Amino acid sequence: MRIAEQAVLLRIFMGESDKKDGKPLYEQRVVKAREVNMAGATVLRGILGFGAASRLHSAKLLELSEDLPVVIEIIDTQEKIDALMPFIDEKVSEGLVTMENIRVIKYRHN
Repeated sequence: MRIAEQAVLLRIFMGESDKKDGKPLYEQRVVKAREVNMAGATVLRGILGFGAASRLHSAKLLELSEDLPVVIEIIDTQEKIDALMPFIDEKVSEGLVTMENIRVIKYRHN
């Protein structure tokens, strides 16, 4: 798959334990991105963070280590990100969503 030099990075910040219909929301979002042929998506697990409620989530605190922060990064063209946004709007009830323009240096697969 080719991707234009100019692309968009969509980031979704949420909790690892966030679920809908018994499945992790981060997994549902990555599966959806793959279904609609996005260029790529990655889930990053944080070791420390806090959000709007200012509750600290840390790998150090045993009772909170099951709800660590996660960030989903999805990269593609503006048009494809825009097409994904209705799904994101519907599925994100808590968290933060950001979008920024990026310059793709290389995107290759052997």
